[in-house]
Amino acid sequence: MHSWLLWSMIAAVLGTAELMTATFDLLLLAVAAVSAAAVAALGLGVGFQVVAFAITATALVTLVRPVARRHLTGHPGLRTGVAALVGREALVLADCDRDTGRVRIGGEEWSARSYDPDLRIPAGTRVDVFAIEGATALVHPQEEPWPL
Repeated sequence: MHSWLLWSMIAAVLGTAELMTATFDLLLLAVAAVSAAAVAALGLGVGFQVVAFAITATALVTLVRPVARRHLTGHPGLRTGVAALVGREALVLADCDRDTGRVRIGGEEWSARSYDPDLRIPAGTRVDVFAIEGATALVHPQEEPWPL
């Protein structure tokens, strides 16, 4: 049997296994087997074929795999529900202190408390939402910009 055909079968088996597992790792090895099949098709010996497979597999696993993993799993988490409100700007509608208050967050009216229990925030103040506890927003006044 021709060695390029053997390498092609190895690549096919690895590609099929990749389809079943979806790990991306076996696909890289299948590409390395295709490179070894190409070297075999050129008529070079088994030693060159194994070296081509090893170099290609090592290069793909060390260079391509981390980038691919980062793109597949490194997406920023999508915040939904009340978690999406944390960090948003709000307007104080009724004075906020340690116990009571009302704010408008993105067109919705929420009950609110001051994040700092000793701080009273007057109505009309722009605040940042620091946290959500139940149906209550914990807010803190926005910092004044640095004077120029």
